[in-house]
Amino acid sequence: MTYVDELGAEYLAHITALLARIHAEEQASISKAASLLAEQIASDRLIHIYGPGGHSNLASQEVFFRAGGLMHISAILDEGTMLSGGALRSMAMERTPGYGRIVIENAGLVPGDVLILVNAYGINTALIDAALMANELGVRTIGMSSREHADQTTADHPARHASRSNLHDVVDLHIDTKVPVGDAVVELPGVSEKVGAISTFANAYSLNWLVQCTIRELHERNIEPPVWRSGNAPGGDEANKKFLDRFKGRVHSL
Repeated sequence: MTYVDELGAEYLAHITALLARIHAEEQASISKAASLLAEQIASDRLIHIYGPGGHSNLASQEVFFRAGGLMHISAILDEGTMLSGGALRSMAMERTPGYGRIVIENAGLVPGDVLILVNAYGINTALIDAALMANELGVRTIGMSSREHADQTTADHPARHASRSNLHDVVDLHIDTKVPVGDAVVELPGVSEKVGAISTFANAYSLNWLVQCTIRELHERNIEPPVWRSGNAPGGDEANKKFLDRFKGRVHSL
């Protein structure tokens, strides 16, 4: 076996083991969250998603304007914590008190809305401020993060919110992505740091599983939700165009 084969196999084993654990342990949470999302879509209300912090922003993009995804999903794509604005700037902004509150206020959420908050570690200041602001506005919150990572991060870590709260402490529903401390999972001989981050896989699996279960819930209620078709697939533009007028102006980033 070459090292290429060996590393590929080891990394794949870590990924599949983590996803299998999420599947085995988070079914009840996914079911509750899917019912809540189905309730929103049945009332033709949007589902907002925000992933403050570096690569956690990828989670909000994963299910927004996505082939096979729900048209009712509206991503809060704030540039402040995106890596495109500079990686060190992103980290500084996610640690800035009050920043997450400003983002949620600016998003125009109202009582009865639903907000999904996704972050690999579930501790950063912008994330917790966003959750607390949403709670104050009467917005129902679903958190998606690693309970293990949050619980094993010291209370005085510089990324933490002043309240020392974890995401799973301040949301209405929580989906645990089980990401291990440090995110990276593969050890290489002679290399001091682990390599091969895993949180993006955990987030993408959990979110797409949730979307599928939401669509199934709606089907059981005899509701056919608008679902995006890839614009690169045959008939994609035509299929999507039928629904665009319903969402233009409502979904900010569309």
